[in-house]
Amino acid sequence: MGRTVTFKNEAKNLAGTEIKVGDKAPDFSCLIGLDVNTLAHTGAKPKLFSVVPSLDTGVCSMQTKKFESELADVNDKVSTYTVSLDLPFAQKRFCGAEGIENVENLSDFKTGSFGKDYGLEIVDSVLAGLHSRVVIVLDENGNIIYEEQVPEIADEPNYEAALASL
Repeated sequence: MGRTVTFKNEAKNLAGTEIKVGDKAPDFSCLIGLDVNTLAHTGAKPKLFSVVPSLDTGVCSMQTKKFESELADVNDKVSTYTVSLDLPFAQKRFCGAEGIENVENLSDFKTGSFGKDYGLEIVDSVLAGLHSRVVIVLDENGNIIYEEQVPEIADEPNYEAALASL
């Protein structure tokens, strides 16, 4: 295990292969609502993936609401997703309570495919199985054009840099 992030300054190991800018994004399967769907990354508009440990935490909630507000005017040009291990029911409840309409939720609960394929799964401590905090942007051809692995899980990502990459 060479890759780590921290949570409240305590190192946490990540499983999988690190993705990098310039890589072709791996396809993956997640729950969209109650259906497992495979997302392929070709022939579509750019995509922003906001990956959070759980929508029911303050920083994850802020991150989702920030991308909702910043990208609401361009949702016809950019697909925006929040990826978490929350159940689809919890994701729907959160979006209804917070007025989230433009960010689509992907639940990695059933398959764990996103966390494994993108090398984001925490493998030790009480956080084992959760995803680290990451923002990934793909171009319309499915190539990674921006990636930020937030070093401290409790910190917010660099919103400006992610948005500028679009």
